[in-house]
Amino acid sequence: MDSLKLLALDADDLSIVSAHLQDAVFKAEDVSWDARHGVFSLALNRFVWEKAGRGAKGFERRRAMIAFKRARAVRSIGIDRNDRDAVLSLLAIRFTPQGEGPEGTVELVMSGDAQFALDVECIECQLADTGGAWETSLKPRHPAG
Repeated sequence: MDSLKLLALDADDLSIVSAHLQDAVFKAEDVSWDARHGVFSLALNRFVWEKAGRGAKGFERRRAMIAFKRARAVRSIGIDRNDRDAVLSLLAIRFTPQGEGPEGTVELVMSGDAQFALDVECIECQLADTGGAWETSLKPRHPAG
């Protein structure tokens, strides 16, 4: 498969990006917030779910970058930004609108009750694979329920 490149401009688009990034892993040093330009970005290793169900012997991860533009503020909960070696696992990306307009809050929900909350003017998100793939024998598991 070719490298993944997605653009999200509404909540439905964002749910597709979220599905592709479920179980992506990253470290605190992979997070960047450019307040001047309103860009929050994150370099991560995503699990390639689109290949996981094809009966392959192994599984795959790819280096990827996600960027949210038009962000006004960023908050983090349950993340020690000084622990540069801690590995964070992204579970989902959600959007909660504020009022009738396009503004709202994008939440990046991670395991261990950690999250980033981005106050955005509107949804403008880009996801792109940035590097090669590597094989992994481990497929993320989720408890039933």
